[in-house]
Amino acid sequence: MATHTSTGMAARTNVQKASIVVGAVFMLVGVLGFVPGITSNFDQLHIAGHHSEAMLLGLFQVSALHNIVHLLFGAAGIALARSAAGARSFLLYGGVIYLVLFIYGLVVPQDSAGNFVPLNGFDNILHLLLGVGMIALAVILTKGRTTARA
Repeated sequence: MATHTSTGMAARTNVQKASIVVGAVFMLVGVLGFVPGITSNFDQLHIAGHHSEAMLLGLFQVSALHNIVHLLFGAAGIALARSAAGARSFLLYGGVIYLVLFIYGLVVPQDSAGNFVPLNGFDNILHLLLGVGMIALAVILTKGRTTARA
């Protein structure tokens, strides 16, 4: 007797779907950071450091390192979405990482060597929103699941 198993999005939990979507958005942002026109001052894109004057969507200061980190972070979100626990971990700990980046962006002067990613004011606001949003997704989409399995 054959059984039908679904491998599509319908077979995934909401936290897995959220991890895939967040991961895909990060990958898209990473790719767009290398696209002239979407990234203004593209000719001033540096490998790393605050001297990179490339601006994704004209707002967010980026470098090649910054774009590569977005690509890797997105790939991690998609890979970890294979399980609900992995997806939850990606969203929860990824959110914590973004809150740490928010604090880092507030503490490190934008024109210092410590701003190697680079980060600007718009990045800081986005990192705060991402951190809070990712943690909220992890908590809300898995609420009650850990106690039900225990």
